[in-house]
Amino acid sequence: MSNKKRYVLVGTGGRAEFFYGALAQNFRETSELAAFCDINQTRMNYANQLLREKYKYNEVPTYPANQFDQMIENEKPDFVIVTSVDRTHHKYIIRAMELGCDVVTEKPMTIDEHKCQDILDAAKRTGQNIRVTFNYRYAPHHTKIRELIQNDTIGKVTSVHFEWLLNTRHGADYFRRWHRDKRNSGGLLVHKSTHHFDLVNFWIGSQPETVFAFGDLMYYGRENAEERGVTQFYTRATGNPIAQEDPFALHLDSDAHLKAMYLDAEPEDGYQRDQSVFGDGINIEDTMGVLVQYQNKAILTYSLVAYQPWEGYRIAINGTKGRIEMNIVEQSYVNSLGDKNLEGALIGKTLRVLPMFDAPYEVQVEEKEGGHGGGDPVLLNDLFGEPTEDPYHRAANQLDGARSILTGIAANRAIATGLPVRINNLVRF
Repeated sequence: MSNKKRYVLVGTGGRAEFFYGALAQNFRETSELAAFCDINQTRMNYANQLLREKYKYNEVPTYPANQFDQMIENEKPDFVIVTSVDRTHHKYIIRAMELGCDVVTEKPMTIDEHKCQDILDAAKRTGQNIRVTFNYRYAPHHTKIRELIQNDTIGKVTSVHFEWLLNTRHGADYFRRWHRDKRNSGGLLVHKSTHHFDLVNFWIGSQPETVFAFGDLMYYGRENAEERGVTQFYTRATGNPIAQEDPFALHLDSDAHLKAMYLDAEPEDGYQRDQSVFGDGINIEDTMGVLVQYQNKAILTYSLVAYQPWEGYRIAINGTKGRIEMNIVEQSYVNSLGDKNLEGALIGKTLRVLPMFDAPYEVQVEEKEGGHGGGDPVLLNDLFGEPTEDPYHRAANQLDGARSILTGIAANRAIATGLPVRINNLVRF
């Protein structure tokens, strides 16, 4: 037992089971789950029920959020896993480090430049370590692009075009829940695009320098629905007859897991997981275009649209010796609904190299099981198991976490002001 690393987890919502389920199921020899912390006791009780019934693991002590310090004192963890609402990440990351713990945090590390600076300062002050869980780095096809660029396959990278499509199942889900308020999530350019901006940083070995962007709410929201001729509206779907015919509605009472995690927990915190995507109060964008110049002078053109008929992305990376093209179709999903191994699972994949003076060829990539294109199991072993030496350096720290979110944070500012934003005016590294 003394050789095991002890973990506590704060925030037992939809993303938490990815971590505590892995600790309880696959990493019992190296790791130990010690406690849960949340603002909602009902949700912590349900997490313990899953531990007991689904994973055959002992229930763990639960602590309300205002007893976070007491949890650290009582349980003496080595690591704090942070999977709370994005706007609270910095609070738990910083306090955990001040109390002598290392941190494993969900992406995005935080949502604005001020919280980001506070985290970087706290890490330097305390000497503790932060891991940001960028599972997309670990997907075999993404690692292969890193390998191709490292091997000088297309020479020096000069530009990247990155188009990401969220469909009307997965994309809509961000507009039903707390993410729809930019104060909670930083909007999709921070919450979702942090994955994509991190991949570009990871692939080209540089970091953003100047950012410009446009973005708006052009499909979701009541005003857009009214312009399309919609006349009937509702606040939430569950129990509402108007929502029965809405393909965008999520009915919490139709799934036992959603009911236990959200509907049954509502009386404690008032959070409604099933809000209408065509309601009032949505202040994040669903259509975005970003232009970035990096310190190595490479240029990124990036597009994110959250209401498309298919889920996936197209990437083109141009270099002085040729070009890499990748097209991916992913399995769509709704958070906390269905098999977690299907989150981001691949339906279709092509990866091609187009040399400047030779015939194009397809690159074969090893197929692996697990969510996010096979990246999830590799990430989890890297976090909780016995990782081997990684020639691609996929483990991400607080500097990687900052570099990824700062592109989105700068893009948000550019959308608001109509002006380009320099990263070094936001945060001191």
